[in-house]
Parts: sequence; C-alpha cells; structure tokens
Amino acid sequence: MFLAWNEIKNNKLRFILIVGVLTLVSYLVFFLSGLANGLENINKEAVDKWNADGIILTEESDINLPQSSLLIEDYDGNGVSEVAVLGQLNSIATSGVNKANVSIFGIRDNEFIMPEVTEGEAFSETGEVIADESLKNEGFNIGDTLQLSSVDATLIITGFTDKAKFNAAPVLYGGLDTFQYVRFGTSMDEDSNKINAFVIRTENIEAVTVDNSLQVIPTKTFIENMPGYSEQSLTLTFMIYFLFIISAVILAIFLYVLTIQKISIFGVMKAQGISSKYLAVSVIAQTFLLALAGVVIGFILTITTGFFLPAAVPVAFNYVDMLIYGTILVFVSVLGALFSVQTIVKIDPLKAIGG
Repeated sequence: MFLAWNEIKNNKLRFILIVGVLTLVSYLVFFLSGLANGLENINKEAVDKWNADGIILTEESDINLPQSSLLIEDYDGNGVSEVAVLGQLNSIATSGVNKANVSIFGIRDNEFIMPEVTEGEAFSETGEVIADESLKNEGFNIGDTLQLSSVDATLIITGFTDKAKFNAAPVLYGGLDTFQYVRFGTSMDEDSNKINAFVIRTENIEAVTVDNSLQVIPTKTFIENMPGYSEQSLTLTFMIYFLFIISAVILAIFLYVLTIQKISIFGVMKAQGISSKYLAVSVIAQTFLLALAGVVIGFILTITTGFFLPAAVPVAFNYVDMLIYGTILVFVSVLGALFSVQTIVKIDPLKAIGG
C-alpha cells in the first residue's frame, strides 16, 4: 500500500487522468440507474399506490388494461379480502394553453384505491376529478375546466394527489359515473356497469377463482406487461452492464501501459529482492484507491446534478442500487488490473535492466 500511495503522490497528473475517466464512467452509471428508476416509477407509481396483490382482467385483453372490458357483475369478490372496481381510458386534456396526455381512472370513493387528497377536495359530482400533482408543473390548477380530445366532455379539477402516474401519464381520478360519462357520453346510463378491471387484495392470489373469461394477474406481472415497460427497463440495464465492462477495459489498458513503461523499474526492484507478490499487491492496491476515488467523486457529482434537474426529468436515485453499482465498479476495475499483475510476474530482472 505504501509503494502504491507513494507512486500516486509522485505522479499526480497521470493518476488524476485515470481518476477522471473513472469518475465520468461512474457518473454515467449512477445517472443511468437514476434514470432507469425514474422511468420505472412514472410508469407504475399509480399501481404501486394501490398496494394491491393483483388485478382481474379479461382473458382476451392480453394483460392490457385499456383492452379489458367487463361488467361489475362478473366478479363478486369471492376469495379476496378487498376488491375495488376500476375503469380506465386515455385522453388528452386541454385547459386554455395547457395541454397534457392523461389517464382517467374511474373508481368508487369508498374503496381502497381511492387516493389521498393532498390539496383541494375529493370529487363528489359527475365530471369532477382529482389530478396528479405533476399537472401543476404544467400550469393546471384547481378549478380548471378540462376539455378532452375526441369526446364532447369536460372535467373540473377539484384537488390534487401525489405519485399518481400510469404509463408515464398523469392520472385523473373520478367517480365511476365520470368515467362512464367520458367513455359512453349520452349512453352512459345503458353502460353504467361496464368497467376495465377489478383490483384485489388477498393473502393467497393462487386461490382466487374467476370465470373462464377472466384471469387473475399478480401486480408484478401486470406492471411488467405494461406497454414498453420491460423494453425500457432492459435497455437501460444493459447500458449499465456494458459500462461496467467498458470501465474494466479502460482501466486495464491504462494500467497495462503504465506497467510497460515501468518494466525496467520493476526489474531493478526485483533484482533488489522485492518479490513479484509485493509488486502485484501494490498495483492492485493502487487500482483500488483510484477506483474508489473515481466512484466517490462520481457519486457526489451525480447527487449534486440531481438537485439542479428540472422536475420534468424522470430521475429517482436509489442509494442502495448506487452502492451496489459503485461496489461493482471498484471490483471490475481491480479485475482489470490483473492483466498488469500478470505482466509484472513475468518480468525477468536481467532482461529488464539490460543485463
């Protein structure tokens, strides 16, 4: 460790460059992990908020909520501790110059998926909705009248709730009558029993029995089958894994070049009786210190960047994930140093000093 630290102190510029590269790689890894978490959250945070164990959809819907259409009478809550009905449709809401894609949830206000109102009041009449707080950042306010695309219907925002996005769109919570008013218009009375799903809480989801035309889906499976969710998550995860490999290769090349430049010095040290094991441990310790410094600086830069990002950027840092990724970065960096260790072990003192 002494030899490693002493060399770093005497060659500051050279090792600052290596730490700089590791800092940029770790910064990119941490930022991508935050982006992956943020994108996952905006797809599923409304579902997480239900704290439900599963959802009942039609068989022919292919686990797609908007494609599922069933009747309130299709399931009576047999075998579960709690059940809530859910109607859902997507639209574009406009109020003056403000416009946003929204997901409209039709629910009953006395069932467990009713969200907590953080500002304003809950809906009580047909056409009233509670909106996700993110719409405030887009200029929407309590009392705004929303004109919906493709339908002759308007909604009024009576309050806001937090963490309510579904498939990256802010959710508007209204009563079942509001959902049917938007979806069916003047024929809403004839279709007043049509919904999209039942959300359930149960201790044993495997024991829930439904008609052959329906299927019981665990919440995790439902989230993984959201359009684009798995593809998005896998893409970012693979990018992070490739960065691990890239960081190991970059550091291995740097250290190998440095080792080649110091072959004569290592040869002299070996001729003086310093063992290959001591030199190898010195290189590994040096790599560990450089990687640790790069990861710590990258972590600080990432957290600092997070404070200055606008709310529209979907970044959510998970410190446990960042600790794991930082540890992996240090590990793969040390792994990359093994190429240099192999070179040091093979150095012949006589050849190295030109004897």
